Amino acid sequence: MNPAIVIVAFDRPHSLSRLLHSLKHAYFSEKDSDANIPLVISIDQGGDKTVFDIAQSFEWKYGEKRIINHGQRMGLKNHILSCGELVNEFGSIIMLEDDLFLSPTFYDFAAKALEFTSKDPRIGGISLYAHKFNVFARLPFEPIDDGYDNWYFQFASSWGQAWTANQWNGFAEWQNEHDGEDLSGNGLPNDIAAWKESSWLKYAIKYLIETDKYFLYPRISYTTNFADAGTHSARALSELQIPLSHGAFNHPERINSGRPLYFSSLDDSGSVYDAYFENSLLPYEMDLYGIKSRDLLLAQGLETLKPGSKLPHGSKLVSSASLPFEIVREYGLSLKPIDQNVAFKLRGQGLRLYDLNRKAPIKRTKEGAFYSFFYPGLNQSKISAIVKDKISDKFNILK
Repeated sequence: MNPAIVIVAFDRPHSLSRLLHSLKHAYFSEKDSDANIPLVISIDQGGDKTVFDIAQSFEWKYGEKRIINHGQRMGLKNHILSCGELVNEFGSIIMLEDDLFLSPTFYDFAAKALEFTSKDPRIGGISLYAHKFNVFARLPFEPIDDGYDNWYFQFASSWGQAWTANQWNGFAEWQNEHDGEDLSGNGLPNDIAAWKESSWLKYAIKYLIETDKYFLYPRISYTTNFADAGTHSARALSELQIPLSHGAFNHPERINSGRPLYFSSLDDSGSVYDAYFENSLLPYEMDLYGIKSRDLLLAQGLETLKPGSKLPHGSKLVSSASLPFEIVREYGLSLKPIDQNVAFKLRGQGLRLYDLNRKAPIKRTKEGAFYSFFYPGLNQSKISAIVKDKISDKFNILK
């Protein structure tokens, strides 16, 4: 499978130049180049005119290069949706927003992952980005390593993603039917439901939840995100930067011979996560980051649940939050990633198995110990320095 590469650009000439630089230095096998890989650069109307010049001057030697210069302003959601429709022309696509940077072997991974998932209707797409940060809890995240090169996440990707025609069209049809609806409830994190209407991603995530589909994610990332200032961010962020797979960077002959990738099917995977970044394969509902119980208002008891809220299955919940229910047992905060403590039934303190059918007085957890688990090197002086810089940045205080 030789997917087309589709780049989504608007008003960030430096970002586009950086992405194209990484694309120029990516590896493509002789088989790839013989198959003709189309490159489409789609530019929304109303941005910096330099963006078009950069796209036009970029030399692409692996096939057709097409520039789509839209005549009117589309906005991010409609721009993404229009670019996605190109899958019906090419059969499969890799979509890249302009603030990304590519691993040299991104194309090999995407093509093989698309081929592997093309006949499984439970897979809604491919991510090239591998999350290392829980964007809701603002804490590090790491999926359990099950020995494969991939894991599964009920969370669509917007930082490098790929679809077959079937995968994209299933989402596009659903999105068109539900456009403009209130998406909250039934397993969608409140943070996502509150995203602006200009977000296409919140529809894509809700689609996965409603249809019980997953994105296949890489174990090591093939894109990283500069999160440059743009439609959804007033300033550049570094928190989404993650290590890239370099493959055989210094041995291109190994790239051309093709590194074997060992993919698990959804049935065989030991690493499957819901939209809250919580492990779906453990015997209890997981709330290790405390966000799910917050959204369900469990700290106030079950009577406060909003209509349409999704109750944890089996009325047993493992959470780091302090909740008004009987504690059945406790797990420690020692093994990493955090869900390994539950998987290996490691006793201790920090994570609690609650019986949601039995109310009990709240016993407060030690939040400091919880955060120290994720940031073991933090001490008073480092915390003070971080706080000082945050205050300086917020109020533009000169140092």
